[in-house]
Parts: sequence; structure tokens; C-alpha cells
Amino acid sequence: MSDALSIKPRASTAVWLVLLAAAGTFALTMGTRQTMGLFLSALNTSTGLGLGSISLAFAFGQLWWGLTQPFAGAFADKVGAGRVLFIGIALVALGTFLTPFMTSTAGLIFSIGVLAAGGAGMAGPAVLMAATTRMIPADKSGLATGIVNAGGSFGQFVMAPIAGALMIGMGWANAMQVLALIVLLALPAAFLLKGNSQQAALVGQKSVSTREAIRGALRSPSYLMLAAGFFVCGFHVAFLATHLPGVIASCGLPVQYGAWSLAMLGLFNIVGSVAMGWAVGKWRMKSLLSLVYAARAAAVVVFLLAPKTGPVMLIFAAVMGLTFLSTVPPTAGLVAKFFGTANMATLFGIVMLTHQIGGFLGAWLGGKVFEATGNYNWVWYIDIVLAVGAALIHLPIREALVAKPASARA
Repeated sequence: MSDALSIKPRASTAVWLVLLAAAGTFALTMGTRQTMGLFLSALNTSTGLGLGSISLAFAFGQLWWGLTQPFAGAFADKVGAGRVLFIGIALVALGTFLTPFMTSTAGLIFSIGVLAAGGAGMAGPAVLMAATTRMIPADKSGLATGIVNAGGSFGQFVMAPIAGALMIGMGWANAMQVLALIVLLALPAAFLLKGNSQQAALVGQKSVSTREAIRGALRSPSYLMLAAGFFVCGFHVAFLATHLPGVIASCGLPVQYGAWSLAMLGLFNIVGSVAMGWAVGKWRMKSLLSLVYAARAAAVVVFLLAPKTGPVMLIFAAVMGLTFLSTVPPTAGLVAKFFGTANMATLFGIVMLTHQIGGFLGAWLGGKVFEATGNYNWVWYIDIVLAVGAALIHLPIREALVAKPASARA
């Protein structure tokens, strides 16, 4: 079959509009969330709450971001992605704008953890990946999810230096509120990503209900192992996103290295995400996931043994960027391969929930361990053990259809 993009120019334009809308939304929401670690020290100085309390707000945001995704996915499966994305984008902007006014742990949990993180969950991977998979030709879905995932990384690459420059130029509070206004640029995407995943079911065949889909997924050992591995990804990603600037500061390096290290994470995750999106069409997705987790463990071991200089930090951030969220395309691909696309937003949302439970622990333990020991070494040790475990747990996954809802039948 010839490439659809070269035969149908109008279809090609539609595909690229979908990708631009989804990747752009992820760039703005994820980019803003991933720069919040830059504000950790300023929030601590301004509120006097202590690093542990502020880390709790960030950690709750990681958890809430995951908790919202199964429900946002189920809602999008029913009423369409556009409505869910519109509300989510608005909440991200509102929570980010209100954060500088918060002076208590409860206030920070509400603005960062409930409003901003909840909105980012509604406009997050579960809804965006499902909408993209539904609207893109099947033979292009792997690369498409990689491009969407890379959008989040591009947002981090662009937004981290912008946030750093704004903090220097106008202070941290005004900088955060400017970022909130920038997020609103994603609102037009909600009108492009219309429709719901139930429309993916073939005409004339009975679709599987959300409850039936969830029940079937939770009975699948392969799905449960996939979710367990994604838990480890969440721990790793949240720890880096929240505490990498703190790791760098604890080594006595200038604050600029913190911003540029976050930017390097985002830049090289673009490469990793697009490469992984291409690779899922060539190799077994479970093997690719095992390789990514093993690479993370090896990279952290090398980092712990290396001298902590500025160039080393940037190289480490680049290596981590290659694996940072490159797990998303094969994980989303396996969920679609297991169960089809009719309930994908819901089922991938549940997997994202396990990711964010890990994220909660990564963000929270980072602050608690530093307060107790004065460094982050024990978190790195935990990260190595978890990464090795994730590399091993993907190997027994049966990469074949384990359920056949209507959307998956030929």
C-alpha cells in the first residue's frame, strides 16, 4: 500500500494539523509543569514552609495528574477529547497563575497539585494519545505518538530557558503568571481534536463498555506488568523534573545549569521520543521498553561515579533525556495492541495513574531524603534498583492481542 500522505494531500494536511494540535498542547502543558522545579527554591524562600512541605505539594501534583487521567480518558471516550482538553488547559493556566498567592502547604497543594496538575492530566497523554491514534492512519500511529510525545519534550526544552529568563528579568512570581498566560495558547487545539474514541469501533459491531474494558485489562498479566514498569518510569521522571535543579545546586554549580539541564532533558527527549515512535514499527515494543529501563540504570551508575562538573551535568541530562519519556510510545502502543482504540483513553489513563503513583514517590522522597541526609544519593540507589526491575518485568509480556473488543476485530 502506498504512503497515504503522498497520495492524498488533503489527508496529509489533516494529519499534520492533528499532530500539531496534540503536540502543541502537550508542549505547553508539559513544558510548564516540567519547569516548576525551577521555582522550588523561590517558593521555599518566599513561604518559609521548608523543602519537605513544598515537595509534598509537587508530589501530590504528580499523583493527582495520574488520578485524573483514567476519568478524563473515560469522559473523552464518551463525549469527545475537545471538551476535556479545553477544560484541562484552562485549569493549568488558572492553577499556575494562582500559585504565587499561596502561602501555606494546603494552598500550594490546591494550586499546583489540584488545579494545575489536574488540568494537565485532563490535557495529558491519555486523552492526547487516544485522540491521535483514533485520527491518524493505523500504519502511522507509532510515529505519530512519538511526535506527540516529543511535543512535551520540546515544550520543556523551550519553556525552561524562558522561565529562567523571566525569573531573572521580572521575579519568580511574575514569571510564573506569564507562563500561565502562555498555556492558554493551546486552547484552539481543543477545537481540532474533536470526536470520541468510541467512534473507532467498527460500524455494526457491539463496542465494549468502559467497565468491561477495565475488567478485562485488570485480568491481563501483560497489562499489569506494563503498568508496573510505568510506575518505575514515573518515579524516575518526577524525581528528575522536580529535583534535578536541586541536585545541581547541591554540587555547588550556578543556577543556570539547573535551567539548561532541564532544557537538555527536553531537547534530547525529542530525539528519543521520535526515534522510539519510529522503532515501535520495527521491533517488539516490550523489548524496546526493557532496553530503555536498562539504559537508565546504567546511566545513573555512571553519573554517580563521575565528577560533578557543569559539562558532566549537561551530558547526564542529555542521556537521561533520550530515555526520559521515550517509554510513552511503546507503552501506548502496547495498550492499543492489547485492546484496540475504542477504550484506549481510559485504559492508557489507568497505566498513567500507576506512572504518577511512582511520580508522587519520586518527587516526595527526593525532598525527604535530602532533608534527612543532605544529598540525594539514596534516591539514586532506589532509582537504579527500580530501573533494573522494570527492565526485567517487561520480558514476560506477551506482545499479542490479549482481548478482542469490537475496535480490534478485523
